[in-house]
This record gives sequence, structure tokens and C-alpha cells, in this order.
Amino acid sequence: MSATMSGLPSIPVQVETPAGGGACHGNALAILHEVRHALERLISTGEATRIDLHALPFGAGDEAWLTALLGTGEVRATIEALGPTSVQETAIPGVWLVDYHNAEGQRLALHLEITCIPGILRTQCRELDTAVATLDTRLGAATPGGSRPLS
Repeated sequence: MSATMSGLPSIPVQVETPAGGGACHGNALAILHEVRHALERLISTGEATRIDLHALPFGAGDEAWLTALLGTGEVRATIEALGPTSVQETAIPGVWLVDYHNAEGQRLALHLEITCIPGILRTQCRELDTAVATLDTRLGAATPGGSRPLS
């Protein structure tokens, strides 16, 4: 070991975290610029954008800062499909935070969707193929004045 390297263990190191705790990789500002460009694209071409925050070097501090800056909008939905997924409109129209979890509550993905309506909330076209038949079955089983609806 060289003489210059031998003193490294004696140098005190302090790791600082942002207020609110959690790692901060400094990527939230870059994400906000990408959101801005995505909004311009949505407005001019109708093209939606999805940013996978879970796949980026994006710590809890980044997430807290980003979500605080984006704010909270009026619409929130919870979907139960292989685990809970929450969809939260931000205070910025067209910007949605979609948080996917498995049945055990572990986060699977965290997306920002820049779109008029998040994809997970749209009816799947393949499901429409059975819509009329399903309603016909329910109508055939229903009687006016009180039969229980089919679940």
C-alpha cells in the first residue's frame, strides 16, 4: 500500500440525505425536463409518454422531491389486478403517477405517464368482444323489482 493510500481510512466521511430522508441521485430535475418535453409532444401530436422511475437510478429523496413539485391533482384510482395499483393525477394536467405493487405490497414499478388518461384505466379492446354477451346474460337473469344483480 502506498503512503498516500494508508491515510484514507482515517478520513471521516459523512453521508447526507435530503430533508425527508432517502437517497437522492439528482435525477428528479432531469425527469421534470423530460416531462415538459413529453407534455409538448402530447399537445402537438397526441403521443403519450411513459417514464419508468423504478428502472432509473432514482432514490427515495428524488421521488419525494419530484412528487412534491408535481403536487396532487383531483383524481385518484386504485386497481386490484395481481396486487394494488394506484393511479394519481398530479397537479399538472396530463401528468399521472402510476404505482404498481404485487399482492405482498412490494413495489413492482413506478411510472410517470404523460397522457390524457393512463393506459391501465382504459378498457381493453379484447374485453369489448364479450361486453354485449355479458350484458345480455345479465339482462336475461334480471327481473324487474328486485332480483340481485350477477357479480
